Amino acid sequence: MNPEYVVLRRPGFTEFRVENWRLARDASGRVLMGVSGWHWSYSLIPLLVTLLWDHESMVPFAGFLLVLVVLAYWKCTQILFESVIVIPRHGIQLETHRGLPWFPAFTVKRRFIPLASLQDFVIHEGLKRWNVRYYLAAVQLSGSGEFKLHVAYENILPHFPVLLQIYRDVHAMLDK
Repeated sequence: MNPEYVVLRRPGFTEFRVENWRLARDASGRVLMGVSGWHWSYSLIPLLVTLLWDHESMVPFAGFLLVLVVLAYWKCTQILFESVIVIPRHGIQLETHRGLPWFPAFTVKRRFIPLASLQDFVIHEGLKRWNVRYYLAAVQLSGSGEFKLHVAYENILPHFPVLLQIYRDVHAMLDK
C-alpha cells in the first residue's frame, strides 16, 4: 500500500525507513522519484565550456564552473531517505540520509534520544496555509527540565497512514 515505507528488522534494533519517492496519484502505478541521479545532458556542460571558452577572458569559464559546482552540490545533498531506529531498552535514533541514489550517502544526520529522557512519541498536526500536515515527533525532557520536540521525517513528510503505522509499531516496541 505504501511502497516508500520499509521496515528493516535486525537483531537489536528495528529501522522504520521512508524513502524519497512515491507513486503517481493517477492510478498509473508510475513511480515519481524525489531523488535523481546524473542525467546524460549533464555531459554537455564540458562541451559548452569548450565552445564558449575565450582564452582572453575567464568570465564564461568561471560562470560555467560556478553552475557546475552548484549542480553538483544540489545533486549530492538531496534527501535519499529518513528513518526512525528503535533500539529497545536504549532509545530511538532519528536519521536523515543525503546523497546520490546510486552511491552511499554523503552525509547522515543522526539524533539519538535516550529512553530515560524520552517522554513520548506522538503524531501531531500542523497547519500550512489551508492544509493540515501530520508529523511524528519525539518529546524529550532535557537535563534542565525543558521539553524538546524532535520531528521525524521532517523533510519527506509521509502521508498519515504511514505515520500511523510507524507510531503504532514504535509504541509496541517501546512498551515491551
